[in-house]
Amino acid sequence: MTEDISTTRIDGDGRSVNRRKRGALLFLRDLLVIFVVAVLVSFLIKTFLIRSFFIPSESMEMTLVKDDRIIVNQLVPGVTPIERGDVVVFKDPGGWLPARVEPEAPPLAAAIDWFLAFVGLSAPDSNDHLVKRVIGLPGDHVTCCNALGQMSVNGVPLDEPYVVLPAGDTKVSRDDFDQVVPDGSLWVMGDNRYNSKDSRYNADTPLKGFVPIENVVGRAFVVSWPVSHWAWLGNYPETFAGVDEAAEGGD
Repeated sequence: MTEDISTTRIDGDGRSVNRRKRGALLFLRDLLVIFVVAVLVSFLIKTFLIRSFFIPSESMEMTLVKDDRIIVNQLVPGVTPIERGDVVVFKDPGGWLPARVEPEAPPLAAAIDWFLAFVGLSAPDSNDHLVKRVIGLPGDHVTCCNALGQMSVNGVPLDEPYVVLPAGDTKVSRDDFDQVVPDGSLWVMGDNRYNSKDSRYNADTPLKGFVPIENVVGRAFVVSWPVSHWAWLGNYPETFAGVDEAAEGGD
């Protein structure tokens, strides 16, 4: 009898150990499934909905400060049309950015950066994109500057509260311009008007300073980092009030 009882106890302990091992394996399996699903969801969100970029220059101050991180709505312009005043991220149309050589990163760091970029938590290609404010849509007539130093769109002078100018300057552009935006293109400018290489200063590029709408990655709608800079990014509809009506009247 004693031997039988001892054997039963040993067998019972073995089954208990096996159950614990099986439970641990099931737990690890569930964790792996959750991780894979989270990565796939993040990838889909990054690919089709929103994406993060960092600001590489001072051209949009003080709306955006260098090294700020922004969240971009990628449904613009594919689903939602671009509007005047939108802050947009776009791929270099050609010749806007200087050629640069990517520094070679250690394999581990490169792998981590690739993974973070894959799920949308990093933006290693931010230096290959630009961020500016849309001023002119296809067909718009954009000019600067009137007697008050203002820019006009379709003959309507703009009061631009987002613009940063050097102390003592009231003219919203150092240089005058007079352009009609071609079909399928945009006229974009930085808010830091005297420190922005935007549509005004890319006339010598293949597209003469205009940005194809197809190059737009999306509309920036929030500053996400640092926390102290957190803000929604509006498009100031009051600034562009009457511009559409003026365009229709011109037709």
